Amino acid sequence: MSTQPVRVVRHSDGVVELLLDDPGRGNALDLPTAEALRDAASDIARDPGGAVLLRAAGGNFCVGGDLRAFAGRGTETGSYVHAVATAAHGAVQTLHGLPVPVVTAVRGAAAGGGVGLALTGDIVVAARSARFRLAYTAIGLTPDCGASWVLQRLLGPRRAADLILTNRVLTGDDAEGWGLVSRVVEDTELDDTAYRTAAALAAGSRGALRAAKALLRAAAETPLEDQLAEEARSIAVLAGGTEAQDAMESFLAARRRGRASADRPADHEPQSVS
Repeated sequence: MSTQPVRVVRHSDGVVELLLDDPGRGNALDLPTAEALRDAASDIARDPGGAVLLRAAGGNFCVGGDLRAFAGRGTETGSYVHAVATAAHGAVQTLHGLPVPVVTAVRGAAAGGGVGLALTGDIVVAARSARFRLAYTAIGLTPDCGASWVLQRLLGPRRAADLILTNRVLTGDDAEGWGLVSRVVEDTELDDTAYRTAAALAAGSRGALRAAKALLRAAAETPLEDQLAEEARSIAVLAGGTEAQDAMESFLAARRRGRASADRPADHEPQSVS
């Protein structure tokens, strides 16, 4: 059994898996775990494959900071928590900046920093058992791991404030309805659905997927005129490459075959009329 709280698994189909692997502690973030997460994310950034899958072992995705590691440090608590947050933030920033699609799979509790970590995904697949709760102000703290940044962009200021200030709990279905996650599946389907999603992305057009992700990230801060110009530049660059030209020809060839099949008489139809 692995004793590492975070592992990187590289699959032959181009999926690179980042696994939170400390289920006995709910994948909580103490300093060794946060540093392992930061280092694993940096390792992935050097070679992200075709898509990244972030998931967790056990019944919970990540319960946030490990309060047992925080408590009892007296005047040193602030410096310890700052070190944990800084290491975790390094991982969040690296994952957010990856050029390839990132898929996250969330079951059970995603609390505190676990929420920010889950939302680094471009596609977030949640199990029905998922429970999202910020929980910071309930213990006298404020958000970290990018929660105050990403929630406003995903949900708007009112709903972000609701989650952060009241510690409201969202179920998997709630989170889908709010637009916090991409889709909800049954718990038994989570790992398979998330992996198949990542594998399909890894098997897709890597140039187009990377460029599309870059456009999506830029759009939030770019005026429409500039975004339109960048879209025109990007699609033209891709259209001139062999990957897009081959894909377009394959698509057209399949359509031609489909039309030919539709025009061909069925076996039970007469071939001629005398």
